[in-house]
Amino acid sequence: MTDKNPFEDMMRMGQDWAKALNPALESFTPKGFEAMWPTMPKDLMEAMMGKTFNPEGLDAKTKLLLTLGALTILGAQAEAQVRLTVRHALEAGASQQEIAETIALVGVFGGVPAMTKAMELAREVMEAGGEDTE
Repeated sequence: MTDKNPFEDMMRMGQDWAKALNPALESFTPKGFEAMWPTMPKDLMEAMMGKTFNPEGLDAKTKLLLTLGALTILGAQAEAQVRLTVRHALEAGASQQEIAETIALVGVFGGVPAMTKAMELAREVMEAGGEDTE
């Protein structure tokens, strides 16, 4: 039996492959990656993920707040996704209070460190006025 971690081997192979494709990928970081994606207009969000296809269902704002809660519970590991979700929730009509309350509420399930990280990420976006942070 071997002590090798198959996940580490898989990651190393993926990194070697990425470097072979483009040596600049060796120093790639996903920080700020969300700045490449524009904020979807409120009407488009509502049409795509709101009540258009399910008039009795949840609106886009509620779905985005639920998504933010889930990302927080996961430990706010996906920083770009948290920032994007906060940005889109603001555009969909969520208030800063609703965003903070969503994060605080699910902090019970995700833990204080996850809640704190999500709050920091949300605050960055809200202080920037919901615009791209980088």
